[in-house]
Amino acid sequence: MKKIISIVVIALTFTLTGNAQDGMKKDAMMKDSKATIVSLEQTKGEFTQKEITLKKGDYIFEISNSNVGHQVGFVLVPKGKDASKPENHIKTAYVTKAVENNSKETSNVTSLKKGEYVYFCPLNPTPQYTLTVE
Repeated sequence: MKKIISIVVIALTFTLTGNAQDGMKKDAMMKDSKATIVSLEQTKGEFTQKEITLKKGDYIFEISNSNVGHQVGFVLVPKGKDASKPENHIKTAYVTKAVENNSKETSNVTSLKKGEYVYFCPLNPTPQYTLTVE
């Protein structure tokens, strides 16, 4: 019995340590980067931010799932390209993992040039909203 408890305690310790290190790596990446964090919130069937205007530069998208009830994501596409085709998506803007209910996740650093883009979530699903880069 003591052996089983010891094994469970060791397994939990490794799991918690690994999760803490992953969180520290993500925090360090965000601090070292000169990217600006853009926080977007999703509720059932929509983003609360309907339109965004940014300056040319590097961004990390932080997506929060506000009680949608299932996982959500984030897709960014240059306006005018077919958003249904994954080859047109800006892959760095994808969240690094699906956003669980009532939590947040971030994308990798995404460089945006002047122009118009659309963003949406195919998992929620949401309408396509406009992101303008001046």
